[in-house]
Amino acid sequence: MEMTMYDHIGLRVADLDAATRFYTAVLTPLGYVLCSSGDGYAGFGPKGEPALWLHLNKGRKADGAHIAFRAGDHDAVKAFHSEGLKSGGRDNGGAGPRKDYSPTYYAAFLIDPDGNNVEAVCV
Repeated sequence: MEMTMYDHIGLRVADLDAATRFYTAVLTPLGYVLCSSGDGYAGFGPKGEPALWLHLNKGRKADGAHIAFRAGDHDAVKAFHSEGLKSGGRDNGGAGPRKDYSPTYYAAFLIDPDGNNVEAVCV
């Protein structure tokens, strides 16, 4: 089984339309497409597999990047969360299913010591 370190990355943007136009232009030659979009977000990647997410900042001070690491199973997601709390991270959503993301999405979220939202996900 091939293991990929990153599942996806999220960036906060001030102007979602401008950012979507920019990333559409620069990613198309690389074979990536706009896979998902809605009120305040856009996701790019291989067709059906968004890996770069843009989120409208909505005037708030930027609160760091979002990085999601791919996990092999639910136990790894639980361990990620537990070890992160022991190592100075703050809880931003315990290990569990996120059915609003997809039927098989299982993840945990932490805020790292620098304020970044860090996630482990198993799908």
